[in-house]
Amino acid sequence: MICEKNIGDVMKIIQQRVNVFLCGIIFLSFALSANLWAEENKTQKIGGQALCPVIILKNEELFPAFIRAIDEARDEILICVFSFRAGVHERSYPDRIVGHLSRAVKRGVKVTVILENSGRGNNGLGAQNLKTKNVLEEKGVVVYLDSPRKTTHTKLVLIDQRIIILGSHNFTQSAMKYNNEISLLLERPDLAREIREYMMMIIEEAK
Repeated sequence: MICEKNIGDVMKIIQQRVNVFLCGIIFLSFALSANLWAEENKTQKIGGQALCPVIILKNEELFPAFIRAIDEARDEILICVFSFRAGVHERSYPDRIVGHLSRAVKRGVKVTVILENSGRGNNGLGAQNLKTKNVLEEKGVVVYLDSPRKTTHTKLVLIDQRIIILGSHNFTQSAMKYNNEISLLLERPDLAREIREYMMMIIEEAK
């Protein structure tokens, strides 16, 4: 009887440990499945529309991402930037951007650039942006200088009313190659309309 009782106790202990082990396996399987689901569904959804994650672009990372976005544009590129220093050297980052914008225009993409107008064309920034304006217009880009009554310090790009790039990078060799700068690239059609209206407002103020 004693042996039977001991055997029964041992079997109960074994069963309890098996149950704990099985529960652990089930929990682990659930956790792994949830993790895989999360990896496959990293994109957010707003209004039922899938959106890409935010991409952080540090220092030199902006340039290749921006070039790719320009090259993939289909309808419209809007740029509103404080400082755009083109016409310096054909291999400089700003001049290479001009080249890609020119090719976008030839593809039928409407390209519009808004530049800061200091109101003093003979100073450093004013002269630089005026020179860039002339370079861009020669390539078929529509360029506006903002109202001299208000400084436009944005570094903002909107592509096809869905891709947004904004941050600290000016369109200068220093900012895109040497400085500590950071910008974000995101696909947010839900924000694009408001951003586009903001950029159009700056154009209207300049008229």
